[in-house]
Order: sequence, then C-alpha cells, then structure tokens
Amino acid sequence: MTDYKKQSAWLQKINKDFWRNPNRMLALKVVIPVFVQSIPFLLFNNITAGITMSLGTVAAALSESDDHPKGRLKALTITIIGFTITTISVSLLKPFPLIFGIGFILSTIIFILIGGISERYRAISYGAILIGIYAMLVYHESSSWYLQPLLLCSGALIYGITSLLLLFRKPWRLLDEQLSSGFKMLSEYLDEKARSFANTQNHSKPNNKLSILNIKVVAALEKCKEVINIYNKEVDSNKLLPYLQRFMLLQSLHERAASSHEQYETLKEKIEYKELLEGFSELLHQLSHATRLLADNLLTNTTYSHPISIDWIISSLQYEIDKLPPHDKQLLELLLYNLMRSHQSLKKIYNIKESTSIPKLGVDNRGTWERIKEQLDFTHPRLRYAIRLSSCFLIAYTLTILFNLENGEWIILTSLFVSQPTYSETRKRLFQRIYGTMTGVIAGILLTQLTSSSGQLILILVSIYFFFYFLRTQYSYAVIFITIYVLASNSFNGETEVHILAPRLIDTIIGASLSFLAIRFLWPNWQYKQIPRLISNALTTNAKYLKEINTQLLHNNSDDYNYRLARRLAHKADNALTLAWQSMQIEPQKKQRLIQKAFTLTFLNHALLSHLSALGATNKNYKNKADDYLFIMNRITDSLFEAANTIELKQSKTTQNSLRPLLLELKEKTDKESNIEKKQHLRLLYNIAAVTNKLLKESNGIQSPPKHAHPQI
Repeated sequence: MTDYKKQSAWLQKINKDFWRNPNRMLALKVVIPVFVQSIPFLLFNNITAGITMSLGTVAAALSESDDHPKGRLKALTITIIGFTITTISVSLLKPFPLIFGIGFILSTIIFILIGGISERYRAISYGAILIGIYAMLVYHESSSWYLQPLLLCSGALIYGITSLLLLFRKPWRLLDEQLSSGFKMLSEYLDEKARSFANTQNHSKPNNKLSILNIKVVAALEKCKEVINIYNKEVDSNKLLPYLQRFMLLQSLHERAASSHEQYETLKEKIEYKELLEGFSELLHQLSHATRLLADNLLTNTTYSHPISIDWIISSLQYEIDKLPPHDKQLLELLLYNLMRSHQSLKKIYNIKESTSIPKLGVDNRGTWERIKEQLDFTHPRLRYAIRLSSCFLIAYTLTILFNLENGEWIILTSLFVSQPTYSETRKRLFQRIYGTMTGVIAGILLTQLTSSSGQLILILVSIYFFFYFLRTQYSYAVIFITIYVLASNSFNGETEVHILAPRLIDTIIGASLSFLAIRFLWPNWQYKQIPRLISNALTTNAKYLKEINTQLLHNNSDDYNYRLARRLAHKADNALTLAWQSMQIEPQKKQRLIQKAFTLTFLNHALLSHLSALGATNKNYKNKADDYLFIMNRITDSLFEAANTIELKQSKTTQNSLRPLLLELKEKTDKESNIEKKQHLRLLYNIAAVTNKLLKESNGIQSPPKHAHPQI
C-alpha cells in the first residue's frame, strides 16, 4: 500500500510538472502526429513521404493561434483551404519560373496584408507562406502534381485534428495559460522590485530592468484581454466571469506593483533603516512567490494556498514603522498599505463577490475591409514589411534561377524567419539564426554519424520536440534543433551530411544578409525619429490617466472602463518609449542621436507612471476630499497636455508648462497640513508634480518629424 501511494504521488508530481510548462504540451502536440504518421511510411520504406508530411505538421503548428474550440475549428478549415491552394499552385506553376515568381511575390504581399486583419489571420497567412516554401523544397518534376500537396496538407490536417481534440478536452486551458503567464510576469516584476529595495548600493542609479519587465507584464495583460475577447464571442459571458475576475485582479495587482509613492533612495542613505527596507524587500519577495504559486495553480488546476508568512511580515513592518519619526513614517505607510491590499486580494481570491455586471473590455470593432484598407498606405508598417520581405524573396528566387542553385529555397526560408518589422528585431534574429544554424549543423553531423536508422528517427522526433519547446523562449536553441531535424531528415533520404554542410551555411548567411539589407535600406525607421512622437504620446496618455483618476475621485462610478482603458494606454505608451530606447542601443552609432535623452525620458516617464499608479491604487482613501485637490490635479494634467501639444506643433516653450510655482505651493501646503492622510496625499501629488516638471524640461525642444516625411534610406 505504501509503495502504491509513493508511486501515485510520483505520477501526480510528473503530471503537475508537465502541465506547469505550456511549451511541453505544444511540443508534444507536434511530436505525436509526426510519430504516428511516420509509422506506415517506415513500414513501406518510403520515409521521404513521411518527412514531407512532417513539414506540413510543422507548418500547421506554426500557423496556430490562441482560440476557443469553435474558433479553432474555423481557423483549421481556413488553414487547410489556404494550404491546399498554396501547395497546388506551387506544384502546377513551378515548371514556369517567370509566372511562378510573379505569383509567389504577389501572394506574399497579399498574405501579409491579410494577416493584418486579426491575430488568427496573421498566424494562418504566415503558415501559408511557410507551406509554400516547404512545397518548393520538396517539389520533384517526376512526381504527380497532387502528391506533394496531398502529403503536406495531410500532415497539417492530422496536427490540426490532434490539437483540436485536445482543446475540446480542456476548452479553458488557453485562458488558464494566458492568465498564468500574466501572473508569472508580475511575479518577476515584484521580485526585481524587491531587489531594488534590498540593494543599498548604487541607489541613485535608475533600475531600468523594472521598465523592461513592465513591458512583459503589459504584453501579458494585452494577450489575456485578446484571448478573453475571443472567448467572449463564442461562450456565454457568465461562464467567462471567473476568468474576467482573475484578469481584473491581475490588473489591480499590477497597478499596485507599479506604484511608487516616494523616492525611497533618501531612506537608503540612512543605515538605521537598512533592516526596515530589507523587510519590505522580503514582503515583495513573498508577494512575488504568492503570484507565482497562483500562476502554477492555474496551470495545474489545483487550489491556491496563500503563504501565511506574509501576515507576520506585515505585522512586523507595521510595528517598526510606528516607531519612526513622523516624516519618515509617512514615506512608508502608504507603501505598506498598498502592499497589504495586494496581500488581501490574493488571500481572498476565492471570496470574490459575485458581480452584478460583466466588466467591460475594449474590443476592436473595425470591419475586415476597413482593417485591410488601413494597411494600403506606404507609411503603414505592415505594408512596408510586406514589401521588404517580398523583395528578399524576389532576390533569393532570382539568384536560385540564375545560378541554378540546388536548394536555393533555403535562402527564401531563412529570409522568412529572419525578417522582422523593425531593425533591432531583425538584427537580433539574424545573429540567432546564423549561430543556431552553425551549431546545429556541427551537432547534427556528429549525431547522425553516430546513430543508426532507428536512432535517426528518434533524433528527428527529439529535435522537433525541442524546437517547439524553445521556440517561444530561446530562439537560438530552437534553430539548433530544427537544423538537426533537417540534417537527420536528409540522412534518411540518403544525402550525406557533409555534402549539404557548406550549401546550408551559405544559404543561411545569404538569406539572413538579404533580410538585414532590406531593413537597413528600406524604411529602417530609426528610433531617434520616433522619440518625439513617443514622448508626446506618453505625456498625453499620462494626462488622460490622471484625468480619469480625478474623475473616479469625483464620481463613484461602478463602471470603471474608461479608467482602466486610460491606465492601459499609459502603460503601453511607457512600454513603447522603453522599447525605443532599447532598440536605439543596437542601431548604428550615427543613428543614436537621442540615446541619452531617450534614456532620461524613459526613466522619468516610468517614474511618473509609478506615482500615478500609486495615486490610482489609493484613490478610494480620498473620495470625500477630491475637491481639495481638484485644482492641483487639473494643473498637472493641463501641463502634460500642453507639453504634448508643443512637441506635436514643433514649438519650443520653456515657461508656459513649468510647474515650479505649483511645487512651491504644494510644499507650503504640505508643511502646514496637520491631518496625516491629507499630508500623505499632498506628498504624493508633490512627487507627481516634481517628476512631471522634470519630464517637461527634458522633453522641451524635442520636435516631431513631419507625419509624411520620406524615410531616410
């Protein structure tokens, strides 16, 4: 009996570990169809057909997007139809190079524009381009025109049915995965914030890692919202309510986590506060641990148990704060209250009150034609990307025809994988692709030389598994394994690995170089040109966020949609500014014209957003005192709007939007105020005004480029 219990516990642990990582399920979903469909071809000694089917499976897996089972069925139908048309077109037109080349380039542009309709169509159109290139790779003049399309589409269909059956078995799994991802990203953010409290060294240095992690949290929130909206179209809203409540919890936890009431560096300078700050660091660590636990529970479908240690830490911190002098006590009381609310929200996660109405989420109501029409403009990023990618394909295809390259399609395939919408993303992908291919070729040759035929089949399955396992997290590793897969497949077909070594590497370098040159000379969109627009947008969204906070204070609205929307847009604008600064660092030296300015603006904007989040997170405390602060908040809001407008109008004004008089007034009011709550609120408003004033000064003189200026080439 004891052995049975041990075995049962061991199996439960394996089961939990498996479901805890969604990438394992994704990889297994691909490996199972590849293995099953290869068995009959192995028995009849026709492994080439099995390899062709596996390419269809890979393309179908890369064409999949997060969707409800009903939506997934629609997507699968469209995918198979698209794959069929594409592969048959390749089989019929490949013998006519000119006609095929024209059709291939035009279809690439059309597919990319169709991908702009929605995330579902983006994935399908990408898969359609990919399956077309795979069809070119496996094309043989001697084969019947229908054979390769049949094998490729059959492989795609088998994967699609497998994935669909698994989704019908666990229809809410995708929502659990997205919410879990959001809580995991939040956990990392809290963990980094904990380190910043514990770090008493370099306390004056901005913590840029927090801004970068905030990008991941906001991206996860956006993805959650997108998947919830997809499910909302297919199911009854009441069934979706528990997931909406988890999503709203994640949003509120993020707002509190992003909050900053004070610049705590002043306390770090005092040795006597070292232990107290370490206590706050430990509290943040524990909240990080709690959110990670919740993320794991969502994936493993187990009950969340809140850590009891957090209550003890909060009590200890409250006891120590009560001993502080009044000035320093005010610095930390709001912070503790804010973290205590996060603790209570997690502790009572299963006691959420039943909502009388479904929380409203933003939905894109544009029609299909409207979305396509919007892209038919040479200033639109997606059309530019389509032209860049099709240009790479045109050059690669021309080289293949002119020099009669045996596997010139590898150049086209590499261009597809390396080409990205921005310079920084393309450059990063270029190095990942070349490094992964070189490493994969060396490892693949060694492994295929050492293994038998059955061992090579295992190698194919293992390499496919790890390709999909690492695809979303470590692209370089994914490239290594897909390269090993290609070499093992060729070995099965009787080709020697050494024979394809040099061509494979040369094709990869040519394809990657084409992608790099395309983004370098066709609308590179350097970040220094984007900074004025991004800072203007950040100032505007921060102003709207503050305005909505003020509205929530004045009017106790049950529907806080406008407030949540303003908060989300402010975070997205902050993220865009941070990404621009990141991207600028890997652009050519002469294009880094505003890099120091971008760094300063990124830091200040994130600091302002942190203070606004603190104000928003604690606004319930001041609902009856809103009129006292109305003038102050309106003055800050007006200054932010004015500064944003100044940048858009390409003006340079330093005095109109200065908040120095307001800062002096706030300092005087704070010093005279005897009520502790009001004093805390005034200090928070002072910090918002102070950071805003610095932000206005730094952004002064920045001018937006003309909206329709020709891109620098």
